Amino acid sequence: MKRFLEKLVEGALLISGSITSITILLIIIFLFKEASGLFNSPVVEEGYVLAFNKANPVKKLSSYQIKEIFDGKITNWDEVGGKEEPIELVRLSDLTKYYTEEELGANFENIPAKASELTAKHPGIILFLPKNYVAKNFNGTLLKHETLKPGDFFGGKEWYPTASPSPQYGLLPLLLGTIWVSLGAILLSLPFGIAVAVYLAEIATMRVRNILKPIIELLAGIPSVVYGFFGLVVIVPFLQKLFHLPVGETALAGSVVLGIMALPTIITVAEDAMRTVPRAMKEASLALGATHWQTIYKVIIPYAKSGITSAAVLGIGRAIGETMAVLMVTGNAAVIPHTLLEPVRTIPATIAAELGEVSAGSGHYQALFMLGVILFIITMIISISIEFIGKKKYSN
Repeated sequence: MKRFLEKLVEGALLISGSITSITILLIIIFLFKEASGLFNSPVVEEGYVLAFNKANPVKKLSSYQIKEIFDGKITNWDEVGGKEEPIELVRLSDLTKYYTEEELGANFENIPAKASELTAKHPGIILFLPKNYVAKNFNGTLLKHETLKPGDFFGGKEWYPTASPSPQYGLLPLLLGTIWVSLGAILLSLPFGIAVAVYLAEIATMRVRNILKPIIELLAGIPSVVYGFFGLVVIVPFLQKLFHLPVGETALAGSVVLGIMALPTIITVAEDAMRTVPRAMKEASLALGATHWQTIYKVIIPYAKSGITSAAVLGIGRAIGETMAVLMVTGNAAVIPHTLLEPVRTIPATIAAELGEVSAGSGHYQALFMLGVILFIITMIISISIEFIGKKKYSN
């Protein structure tokens, strides 16, 4: 009977582990599947076309060039490889500047013919209109069906997914924002976390340790939104006054909040690593005449360096994956940061803020899933690093 129960428990554990592994694998497959269509997305807003005069030698434009034209930053065709000709922007709503309402028709039935006529008359025109208003015998040139290229995403410097007529899906502002906030957090939390770990492991009395250790571990259970409120009410106004900033929601505010959130993980892991140092090594160091502090920084810390490194990597992982607290205190601005005193937006915050408002299958939807893929790859690299460090520690 006992043997039967053992087999039953083993089978239940095997099934549980298998289901968990399959579920994780299916999630990863779903993530990559939803993101895979991004580079098949058209550079022009879905359902619309861009039209030129037939005499215009320009036949294709990049997503960024289209945005710059419609933002008024590119004003002549020679800037994009065409002739010396001023660019004339025309949207569907602008047709009333060229034709009366009677000419366009009571039900706008004449728009296709008039759009074709207008395109033929104006050599510098770029016409943006819905596909259903393009006449069968359209007297102009339609922009070639260009799709988003990997370079536009991975090297893009702007994130404007709702821009018209060409959405911008640039990864760099979000990736750099994530890196700045995460590195700032680890630079703030690692020295303090190691110092507290040294105190708990080697200096504090058993009574003090028994009081502080549960309190520190309890900090890890506080919801991130509470940290976000604390940052918004306390840290943001403090930084704004300290540095005389127009707004206090900056990368530095996010780093401070994330640093506080990462402290329990860093302290716990580093302290556990230091407490695994063999007692014989400590006693040998003291017997050779070393002081307590010399033993700490010449024996204990070097021996526990793998565990301390693991604590740092786990802290970085916590910082990179955090969403709500960062969303509340960093300003949520998708721009490339140059200092920690500027508003930023991170990858997790972008996904959380935008995914609920996009239509499934759209380019914006696929771009957000691609951000999830990037975050998954970063997290995987961190996990592999932890595994490597753990093996190195074991071999030592």
